[in-house]
Amino acid sequence: MTRYDVFNGDADGICALHQWRLAHPAQTELVTGVKRDNALLARVPAQSGDEVCAFDIALPGNLAALQALLARGVRVRYVDHHEPGPRPAHPGLELLVDTAPDVCTSVLVNRLLDGAHRRWAIVGAFGDNLAATARRMADAAGITDKARMVRWRELGECLNYNAYGIDERDLVYPPAELFRALQPYADPDAFIDSGPHLERLREARKADLDRALRVAPLLDGKRACVRALPDERWSRRVIGTLANVLVDRDPKRAHAVAVPVDAQRLQVSLRVPADAPVTADAVCRRFGGGGRRIAAGIDALPPTQLAEFAEALERGMSTGAT
Repeated sequence: MTRYDVFNGDADGICALHQWRLAHPAQTELVTGVKRDNALLARVPAQSGDEVCAFDIALPGNLAALQALLARGVRVRYVDHHEPGPRPAHPGLELLVDTAPDVCTSVLVNRLLDGAHRRWAIVGAFGDNLAATARRMADAAGITDKARMVRWRELGECLNYNAYGIDERDLVYPPAELFRALQPYADPDAFIDSGPHLERLREARKADLDRALRVAPLLDGKRACVRALPDERWSRRVIGTLANVLVDRDPKRAHAVAVPVDAQRLQVSLRVPADAPVTADAVCRRFGGGGRRIAAGIDALPPTQLAEFAEALERGMSTGAT
């Protein structure tokens, strides 16, 4: 029997899988990629009797591959927090999906494990820009050291920063390599103190963010701000971090960041306030994207539609209509 671990390469996917394997150690084949590389189950060559664990990959883009795996007699455990569409039922499938806005996949795995490795769930929640959720979990565990929370937040945000890019050549570390580096450590502080990974990510993230913050907005509206970054590796790495930082600093407005994929496509990362009259996923779906209420994105927006997207975002933030 072969076991496969399939996971989004961002902080949430890595920390979800890390918790699971701390509780259930096993030799596994890893299948992952950059954050936007979501349709991962199609790469899994599992056959009858094999097992697959899938964490933090949206179900709609993986449904056909999931059904094919189940039809071949593969057992699948699937945990995610994105909108699932139709939920399949099969005796070989264990499916946990929760789309609540204060939940991420690391939180769901923490729930499955009854808090056995909650520290890494906190790191994952910080990385998924769910700081309030992370702090609630810390309070529930009696973790009150503010300096520790600052370290864990930085770790989560740096793990998440590392996942953004068109392909792994844009990243500081391949996600599978970063997961393997975490594997020996049940304590985030031990990982932080163990080697160069966080320091290298911290320095790269700061340099990329400094460059990005010097780029003037394309739209600087009353309710929305849209930035278009240049066609550079640093732009592709920092797109998610910049969107999160901007909405944290200016929480009354929506913030979108666009970077070129190629001459025909832009990648867009969108964040909206929790009390916004329009959801991030609703705005992005209109342009072929998707996501969650406060965080969503578009993988392939034609550059000619960027102005239309900006207008729709400003209108949605003002009226609730897209």
